[in-house]
Amino acid sequence: MNRNIVAEFVQAINHADAETLIELMTDDHVFIDSQGNKATGKENLKSGWIGYFELFPDYKIEINEILEKDSLICMLGFASGTYKNIKDNYWRIPAAWTAIIKDTKVQCWQVYADNIIVMEIINRNK
Repeated sequence: MNRNIVAEFVQAINHADAETLIELMTDDHVFIDSQGNKATGKENLKSGWIGYFELFPDYKIEINEILEKDSLICMLGFASGTYKNIKDNYWRIPAAWTAIIKDTKVQCWQVYADNIIVMEIINRNK
């Protein structure tokens, strides 16, 4: 069951579907990025995801491995995207994610990745 919820969440990310992401979140959802920054509140997160999808319209998560223990799901794979949809700005990096599931919703989503390449691309295009 928890794996199905996470699969729906990943599918929503891969389709840039902020509405479905919000529906899949608990009211007290916490998002933690790869730098340790936290965001809460569905409206904040909705605008955050919309903004991210504007920067990386083809952002995708590829899951190669899933580990599960109770309400904690750990996913290993790759993240990729193209900054502002400019071909030379494509990146693909190893990444991991954790999700905590509560009452059939995602309570916490955390990203683990080395975003140096992504930040270099963003800085190069300022």
